[in-house]
Amino acid sequence: MAELLFWLAPIGSAAALLFAYLFFAQMKRANEGTDRMAQIALYVRKGAMAYLKQQYKVVGMVFVCLVVLLTFMSVVLKVQNGWVPVAFLTGGIFSALAGFFGMKTATYASSRTAQAARESLNKGLVIAFRSGAVMGLVVVGLALLDISLWFLILKAVYPIEESHNLVLITTTMLTFGMGASTQALFARVGGGIFTKAADVGADLVGKVESNIPEDDPRNPATIADNVGDNVGDVAGMGADLYESYAGSILATAALGASAYLGTSLQFNAVIAPMLVAAVGTLLSILGIFLVRTKEGATQKELLSALSRGVNSSSIFIMLFSFGIVKLLGLPIGVWWSMVIGLISGIVIGKATEYFTSASFKPTQRIANAAKTGPATVIIAGLGVGMMSTIVPVLSVVLATVFAYLFAADFNLGNVSAGLYGIGMAAVGMLSTLGITLATDAYGPIADNAGGNAEMAGLEKEVRKRTDALDSLGNTTAATGKGFAIGSAALTALALLASYVEELKIGMVRIGQTTMKMADGFQVETAKAGFMDFMSYFNVNLMNPIVLVGIFIGAMMAFMFCGLTMTAVGRAAGRMVDEVRRQFKEIPGILAGQAEPDYARCVSISTKGAQHEMLLPSLLAIIVPIVTGLVLGVGGVMGLLIGGTSTGFVLAVFMANAGGAWDNAKKYIEEGNMGGKGSDAHKATVIGDTVGDPFKDTSGPSLNILIKLMSMVSIVMAGLTVAFSILK
Repeated sequence: MAELLFWLAPIGSAAALLFAYLFFAQMKRANEGTDRMAQIALYVRKGAMAYLKQQYKVVGMVFVCLVVLLTFMSVVLKVQNGWVPVAFLTGGIFSALAGFFGMKTATYASSRTAQAARESLNKGLVIAFRSGAVMGLVVVGLALLDISLWFLILKAVYPIEESHNLVLITTTMLTFGMGASTQALFARVGGGIFTKAADVGADLVGKVESNIPEDDPRNPATIADNVGDNVGDVAGMGADLYESYAGSILATAALGASAYLGTSLQFNAVIAPMLVAAVGTLLSILGIFLVRTKEGATQKELLSALSRGVNSSSIFIMLFSFGIVKLLGLPIGVWWSMVIGLISGIVIGKATEYFTSASFKPTQRIANAAKTGPATVIIAGLGVGMMSTIVPVLSVVLATVFAYLFAADFNLGNVSAGLYGIGMAAVGMLSTLGITLATDAYGPIADNAGGNAEMAGLEKEVRKRTDALDSLGNTTAATGKGFAIGSAALTALALLASYVEELKIGMVRIGQTTMKMADGFQVETAKAGFMDFMSYFNVNLMNPIVLVGIFIGAMMAFMFCGLTMTAVGRAAGRMVDEVRRQFKEIPGILAGQAEPDYARCVSISTKGAQHEMLLPSLLAIIVPIVTGLVLGVGGVMGLLIGGTSTGFVLAVFMANAGGAWDNAKKYIEEGNMGGKGSDAHKATVIGDTVGDPFKDTSGPSLNILIKLMSMVSIVMAGLTVAFSILK
């Protein structure tokens, strides 16, 4: 039965990719609008593709170096499986493909969404949302395809009749998560720097200095700003959530292989996260068709339209996953763990919505603070961002505790089963990613549609509709970021436990078949439990090596944000100088009698992003390796704990503060507090400018950072146990 049920995973993959194609084809058949609308969309599409091509060249060189290193470790040092370099490479390729297909769709959808908004609000919503759904379905479809193919290949090589082979298969598959995480970090950091350099430059010189509207065609940075929405918030986000989704499934499968080692349930526990993900994919497709609204809908009604699709998918996955757990014969506590994760994701989404939507008091208070200038706007936004961390942190804490308690088998002393429950909570949270990612990817498409409408000089009613869709997109984007960060925390905890399993395999591979405990007791390495390893490597808070690792991990989160924020500042400074130069040296731009040099601004953002993304991204790979070689297992465990806890809270703070600042600006632009052009509006533009790199560069990149450090540690586990200086 279980062998037959496994095929749900490739079926779910095929269904996702099929509907992604159908939604893409449906969007392409829609009217692209006037010649001017099509021309603007073409500018954006060419700029986005040119940037992505350049980014893939840089990332490709990094991947070549890492594949050489991993091959050396596999072939010469023999500290890891020979499949690892290939698995790593495929993870990166599939992650890049997810971002590429999503961005390609988004760049075609913007003008069509604007044209649809000329007819009705609902038509604009449907075009934008189903185009965003292409991203969601491509991500889950490619992830399930990659996982299914690798599982079938490795199962054919290593017969699963031997229970230890399932541990080997799942831990080997984990390494393609490192490839996905590496690609995702470059995509998020590079795309985030690109988009915010353009956005900040466009806002500061356009709105504040020259008093022209957002997305005005007279602004030379406008096209670069629209390109940035696609390379950062679509391609970057797609690669980001691809690795979250794949990482949660792979880590949970590895924990299942270990928790139920030697039992008849081992294979069932391995495929359970794959089946939940597959069914969640099918239900996400159903939910996508439920999203629609009426003309003149308020922000709350638009939010309700999206929530209807997400909530329907979530309710159904609870029911269907119960059937999966029963069919597989797993303890019912595993299902409860998954449900807890799903509920936690919904709670995080609702909390993020409350703190970032202009429909609620926190964001309205920031807008009200604009009456006294930009300083009070920034203070209010920082306060909202800090307070917004409470619910997500408590939600993840409770989900972790209850998921562990529900799944753990205390009668048999099976601690690993509790850790498996935490992994299933992460899978539950991400089970309906097909539709939740669609609500996120919808945002930049709506934003670009508004830009297209403004630059093409469409009717005010059209811009009013696209502004409503864009404001909704700001909230859904913030919600999506909170959701991604929350899932990263649970996934990182599952990866932490998987690290121990990889240590076990690494020790056996270098010939250390037994472990001598502090009391002299000998434990067979292959059969050692989680707590045995903690004791053997002296991983406890009284070990200074562990404490040092925790401090380094916490520092990494702040250093990473410092590097990316500074990078945005430098790149934005160059953009500001260029926009000012064009206004000064090209007569007739502000009068609308000459066309700005859009390509020059796109080039500045591209070069800035490529140059600035290397250092922070490479540090995320280098630091775990160096920590493992110098401080050993205890140092790495501390690094991952410090990085996960600090990075999670900091990421939520930055993403929500940025989202609240953005929507406070939108709230005033709707006519409140004096409306566009007022002093209050200019104050919120300053707040939004500060918040841009918070929510679109540093904040969302942190969730990849904590997972990439975990993935690198897992892949390098054999090297750590073989060569660490302070063992």
